[in-house]
Amino acid sequence: MNSRARNRWRKIVIYLVISVIAAALIYPLLWMVSSSFKPEAMIFQNMGLVPRAVTLENYGEGWKGVSGITFTRFFMNSFIIVGLIVIGTLASSSITAYAFARLKFPFRSVMFVLMMMTIMVPFHAVLIPQYTMFLALGWVNTILPLVVPRFFATNAFFVFLMVQFIRNIPRELDEASIIDGCNQFSTFSRIILPLTTPALITTFIFSFIWSYNDFFAQMIYLSEPKALTISVALRFFLDATARSHYGQLFAMSTASLVPIFVLFIMFQRYLIEGISTSGMKG
Repeated sequence: MNSRARNRWRKIVIYLVISVIAAALIYPLLWMVSSSFKPEAMIFQNMGLVPRAVTLENYGEGWKGVSGITFTRFFMNSFIIVGLIVIGTLASSSITAYAFARLKFPFRSVMFVLMMMTIMVPFHAVLIPQYTMFLALGWVNTILPLVVPRFFATNAFFVFLMVQFIRNIPRELDEASIIDGCNQFSTFSRIILPLTTPALITTFIFSFIWSYNDFFAQMIYLSEPKALTISVALRFFLDATARSHYGQLFAMSTASLVPIFVLFIMFQRYLIEGISTSGMKG
C-alpha cells in the first residue's frame, strides 16, 4: 500500500471517529427535539428519534406558560435583558480594550493583570456581597443587577479578546489619524472600532448566548412571575411534588434554542475570524 492510499484510509478513519463522537454528542439534542413532537405518554416509552405519533399539543400547551403568563412574555423579558447586556458589554469592553491597547497611563500593566485575575474568581464567591449590595440599593427583583454591571466592563474575557485584536492593528493608522486632526475618541470611533468588527461580532454572539442561557443569576435576582426569563420559566414545568410536563418542557426548550441557532448561522464566519484575533488581513 503506497503512501497516498495510507493517507486516504487514515483520513477515512479520522472522519469516522469524528462522526461517531459528533453523533453521540448531538443525540440528546435530537432526542429532545423529537420528543417535543411526541404525545407525553410516549416520550419515555420510545427512546428512538422517529416518533410513532406526532402532535403539536406540547407546543400549544407549553406556550401558555405558567401562572397565566405566556411564553411570549418570557421571550420578551429575555430579549430585553439580553439586548441591554449586549449593548453594555460591547460599549464598555471596546472602550476599555482601546485604553489598555493604545493609551499610556500610570499602572496600566498592573490594572490589566488585576482585571485578568477576575476571570479566576467564580461567580458564587462574590454572590453574597453582590446580592447584599443590590438589596441595599433596592435593585433586587429588577433587571438592574443583571444589566448595569455590564456597562462597566465587568467581563474580563471580552476585554482581553478585544485587546488582542486591537494590538494587531498597525499603529500607523492611529498616527495618521492624529496627523489629520483626530483626537483619541475620533481615532477610536472612526478608525479602530470599524476594524474590530469581527471581534465585536464575536463579543456580541458570546455575550448573547451566555446571558440568554443564564439561569443562576436570573433565578437569584428575578422572582416576580412577570419578570421571569425563558431559562427560569422552563423549570416550572418540572415539579417534584406533582406531575411534571416533560412534553411541554421539551417543546419550549426546543423553541428557546431557535434564536441561538439563527444567530450562529448568520454570524459563524465572523465568529471564527474574531476568535482567531488575526487583526488586519493583508
